[in-house]
Amino acid sequence: MAKPRSMKVAIGYRLQSGPWGGGNRFVSALTEALEQAGHSAVFDLADGDIDIILLMDPRSRLPIFRFGAGAILRYLAFRNPKAVAIHRVNECDERKNTRHMNRLLTRANYCADHTVFVGSWLRELAAWQSAPPAESSVILNGADTRTFNAQGFAPWNGNDPLKLVTHHWGGNRLKGFDIYERLDAMLASDSWGNRIRFTYVGNLPKGFRFRHACHIEPLTGEALADELRSHHAYITASINEPGGNHQNEGALCGLPLLYRESGCLPEYCAGFGVPFSPETFEAALNQLTSDYNALAERMGSYPNTAERMTGNWLNLVETLFSRREEYGKRRKVFRSPWLYIRNQIPL
Repeated sequence: MAKPRSMKVAIGYRLQSGPWGGGNRFVSALTEALEQAGHSAVFDLADGDIDIILLMDPRSRLPIFRFGAGAILRYLAFRNPKAVAIHRVNECDERKNTRHMNRLLTRANYCADHTVFVGSWLRELAAWQSAPPAESSVILNGADTRTFNAQGFAPWNGNDPLKLVTHHWGGNRLKGFDIYERLDAMLASDSWGNRIRFTYVGNLPKGFRFRHACHIEPLTGEALADELRSHHAYITASINEPGGNHQNEGALCGLPLLYRESGCLPEYCAGFGVPFSPETFEAALNQLTSDYNALAERMGSYPNTAERMTGNWLNLVETLFSRREEYGKRRKVFRSPWLYIRNQIPL
């Protein structure tokens, strides 16, 4: 396929400074990749010559919000029907035990010509089976190896306590605090106290405090990478994780993974660590110590990098751009007047 002309891509996201969630790192990486490929990124719908529109999140009250499904529908209907709309889905009700997110996402998806899920598990949720997108694909998240790499990482020597680490921006308990609390208690036990250490980097649930583990406020960039590399293994106990980036950052720093069999984590982590359930956690931790050297040697081939992710995104947007005439002809913006109107109401 011939390389398309330079494209203008509108991304519905307001970049934040300092430690923030994975969406911030995704937008930064995609913007850089677009510019390196000769394309341009804008963050509103002011221009009439936009080629690709990327919906990031339908919730207008979030600080990252720039435009939502309603604005995209108006743009396609009244300004530029040749643009192609993509909806990136990286959330769900199952992630935080809410009851509104799936409904908001499926409603906003009305504007999309193509939907990208950040994990296969997310695409297979019942909400999307009952309201399937017109077309969809899965592009896994990836971390920037310029920052998150194994330079300076020292693998566990098998004698000193095994130092485990995790990091989360969000402080929801479903990020894995049933296991992190359990680890905290294990640090005071006779059987584990001299064998392991545990550090949590990030925000905590309101009112929660560790008694024995080390807690560090949220970090970003080189400071975060340095902290991760000062440990031996990475643990993620997140429940129903749609497609996190935290495990990618730990793995690319050289740390073998101890990961919960939940959500997207098996898709991201399989082959580079030891899976566990609440019932098998201690056995999995023992297995990690037994298999540590073999896993540590394997981490250099961990695939979920920002380069791979943005390469997949560039291939997608260039393919969709080449098919823009097709999308413009088959799209019916007013096929459901109720959904068109409903999407004009800020969420």
